[in-house]
This record gives sequence, C-alpha cells and structure tokens, in this order.
Amino acid sequence: MKPLGPIPADYTAINGELAIGGRKASSLVKEARRTPLFVYSRDIIEARVAGLRAAMPDQLAIHYAMKANPYPPLLEHIAELVDGLDIASGGELEIARKAGYLPREISFAGPGKRDAELKAAITTGVTLNCESEGEISRALAMGKALSVKPRLAIRVNPGFEMRGSGMKMGGGAKPFGIDEEQVPALARRIVDEGADWRGFHIYTGSQALDASAIIETQANVIALAAKLGDQAGVAVPHLNMGGGFGIPYFDKDSPLDVAAIGSALGAQLVQLPERLRETKFAIELGRYLVGEAGVYLTRIVDRKVSHGTTYLVTDGGLHHQLAASGNFGAVVRRNYPLAIASKFDAPGEEEASVVGCLCTPLDRLADNALLAHAEVGDLVAVFCAGAYGASASPATFLGQGPAAEVLV
Repeated sequence: MKPLGPIPADYTAINGELAIGGRKASSLVKEARRTPLFVYSRDIIEARVAGLRAAMPDQLAIHYAMKANPYPPLLEHIAELVDGLDIASGGELEIARKAGYLPREISFAGPGKRDAELKAAITTGVTLNCESEGEISRALAMGKALSVKPRLAIRVNPGFEMRGSGMKMGGGAKPFGIDEEQVPALARRIVDEGADWRGFHIYTGSQALDASAIIETQANVIALAAKLGDQAGVAVPHLNMGGGFGIPYFDKDSPLDVAAIGSALGAQLVQLPERLRETKFAIELGRYLVGEAGVYLTRIVDRKVSHGTTYLVTDGGLHHQLAASGNFGAVVRRNYPLAIASKFDAPGEEEASVVGCLCTPLDRLADNALLAHAEVGDLVAVFCAGAYGASASPATFLGQGPAAEVLV
C-alpha cells in the first residue's frame, strides 16, 4: 500500500461529503453540469496571502507567478491581493491585461521571447527580464525603432542554486538568465544606451519545503545583487528575489515555515549593503499562493478488479492533472492527496488504484491507496490542484478536451 499525501486542513465535510467554500462537491458538479471540474477557493487564497503578508517584512512586495494558474476569474481576484504579476509569454500578457493588471505591475521573464512578444512588452510598458545578451540587443534595437524607452531588467543565472528545491532554475549551465560574470557589462550597456533600467531578477529554484535553504538562498541573492550593482556601477532599482516556496504534496512532507523565512529576511533588509539602500524588493510566488486552494473533481465511471488489484476508473486523468499522475517532472511517482469526495469523512476500507480514462498506463491518479469504498458514480477529489493543473496538462490528448473550472 502506498500512502497518500496530506489533505490540506482547510477542507471539511458537510453530511459526510467534501465541502469547498461551504458547498458540497456534488452541488458544485451539478451546477457545472459535468465532470471533471477544477474548483478554486477564494477564501483559501485570501487566507494564504494574508498569512504570508503577516510573516514577511512590510517593505517586501508579493508578486503572483501567473504560470501557476491563469484562470481569468482567479487572476482577477488575486490582483486585489498582490502587488505585481510575473508572466512568461505574450499570451499571458494579453490575459493579464484583460484581467486588469497595469503594465507597471507586470514583469515578463522566460527564454526564447519572440520579436512580437518583445514588441508587445515594450509598447505596453511592462518590464522585460532579459535572459541573454541577444535578447538585450533585440530589445534595445526595438525600443529605438519604436521611439520607446524599454523597461529592462536582467535575469541573472547565479553561481549557486537553492538546496532541496524540486526544480533548480539557477546555478551551472542553464537556459534561464545570464551567467553572473556577464551581467555587469550588460547592465552598464542597458543604462548607457538609455533604456529604463529596472534591476535584477534572480530565481534559483522552486518547490522547496526547507526554510533554512530558502533563508540561505535569499541571503545569497541579496549579496549577489549588491555585488553586481557595484561591479556595473549602476543603481539597482528593483530586485525580484524569485520564490521557491513549496507546498506539501506527499506523505511526510511538512508545511513550509514562512515565519522563520520572514524573520530572517526582515533582518537582512534592515542591514542592506549601500548599493541596495534604495532598492525595492519583491518575491515571486505561484504554487504557494494558489496550489492548496484547488481541488480536481472527477467521477468514477467503472470499477474493476485485475489480478487482485481494484481499479477505480474515472472520467479524468493526466490530460487535466499531469502533475498528479507523476508525469510533470517527477523522478519517482508518489501519490498526491486524494479522497473519495462522496464519502469524505469515511475511514479507509479498501486498497485501490485510481486511474484515468486514457489508453496509456501513465494515466494514474493514485497507486494502491487506502480509500473509502467507492462505486460507480462516486466523486474523487485530487487536492493541491490549484497550481500546474488545467493549464499545464495536455487537455486535447486523445480528444478528451478541457475540464470545467470554477472559483467559489
């Protein structure tokens, strides 16, 4: 038997059934008129942002990384709660503008930006986090051609990485950012050529649950930003320190100690190097803000036994929940938090595997888990589905199509 990940404490039962935002899962499905269905909770998002603000230093801005979940109603709601938005494509820029974000609240990172995307960013007035010398050259040339002063920052590939992060975004050879030794000359060039110099973006890793590793990394990021500013002889108007705050997905994962991180960062910001005394600081978070606020509901359409293993076959699967299936970069597949939503407060009675409807053995939502007894028609809930779910999964695979989504 393989253990399930911890179900977030925010979820309770009504008459034995999973409740989300004070409403039963079956009622939400009935209103949506179909499964699979992603449900996102406003209350949980608001509580997460409020808790984070209480833990972090007052002068620290909080940005939302849109790639985690770009669902428009969620995006519009979180705009009221955060200070900025980080995007990674021209398509995300269009969605962000429709959601009401102001250009000066948006920064645009990511390698391989096309000329059309650079043009859209420059003409709109968002900050470009440049990922290469070539991208800087193209942006400067485009700004001159358009008679617009581009807002340019440099995404730095630091010589260090974040210990224990699930996905390392810095340190060593990386497609992301500019190696730190190349940065001073390029920063000086941006300033000398008359662009609107916006500072540095230093993102080192994601999905970290070790507070000490994040504290260490943030100290390294601050020291590196000061060193690069000194070497270039330029001010550092803004420093995006990245994020990396993780959430507990798997058995034995523990919640991140954000109070410890906030306390250490507050001490850092009190004794800044001279170069950073006027710098504005921000962290960029996606998964941490919305991940635990989402639930994926899928209905059991068949129940079968094969060679002694019970399979609960659902109408959902990896085409909506690639990460929960273990196919979004996991080295070893482990079970996400999952429950029989129709019998949420019932004890585990049988060992069963929950699989999707696709004709591939990769389509698995839970392996050999202890679950309440379930029959055809019951709803399955996959938790921690608020980030890297619907928009990070191959919804058109085998012609299945997208899941429904709702913000409650």
